[in-house]
Amino acid sequence: MGTRSRVAVMHGTVCKSVYCHYDGYLSYTGEILQKHYDSVAANALVARGDNSGVKETLAEMNFYTDRGETDVSWQVSHTFEEFLDQVRGCGGEYYYVMRDGVWYAGCVYDTPGLIKCGLVPLSDALAANTIEKLIAEDE
Repeated sequence: MGTRSRVAVMHGTVCKSVYCHYDGYLSYTGEILQKHYDSVAANALVARGDNSGVKETLAEMNFYTDRGETDVSWQVSHTFEEFLDQVRGCGGEYYYVMRDGVWYAGCVYDTPGLIKCGLVPLSDALAANTIEKLIAEDE
């Protein structure tokens, strides 16, 4: 079973997002997006549609359209609540939004460094998640 997520780009109030099946948690997808995807790459990822999971490059990714599947292109939402409905509708746990050159992250349940059903800068979430791991290791 995968850790499902949605990856989105936001232009004004319009959010375009795609489903990602595997490894959606902060320490994998979050870190890859932060390190390897600027605005241009984020838009290219979303333009390709739903996929098996985020990789460091688009060439490494398994996009469902490449397998001949249909109805797997990006979805549009006009409000944050509508976007959250799309996250929940695909069984998503984590979500990532590129807006104005900055990545934001959220989760549908309580997770260290994230606001449940809200958005925080991804860099802050990754830092908080790392601190939580260090504290847990010391206990």
